[in-house]
Amino acid sequence: MIVTTVTVFVKPEFIAHFIEACLENHNHSVKEPGNMRFDVLQSNHDPARFLLYEAYETEEASKAHKQTAHYLKWRDTVAPWMAKPREGVAHHVIAPTSRSNW
Repeated sequence: MIVTTVTVFVKPEFIAHFIEACLENHNHSVKEPGNMRFDVLQSNHDPARFLLYEAYETEEASKAHKQTAHYLKWRDTVAPWMAKPREGVAHHVIAPTSRSNW
């Protein structure tokens, strides 16, 4: 299992649009083969700070996500709304060890 967390800082005037775009991307991403989770989180203390939590069964499924039409549309749409470039960090999962434990 591979998990990527992506931190995004959004310009305040684009927060509502960013959420809308993320929800569309989320709705498609959770239907992808190999997707286990695709969470869109907003900071309680800074409404312009978001965390995307993406879990895929394999590295290949994670890479395939970045080739989908909905991801490419999201990436290109939200890029000008970001206060600074997004930061993605890939992680390997130690626990849980199986999907049934999610």
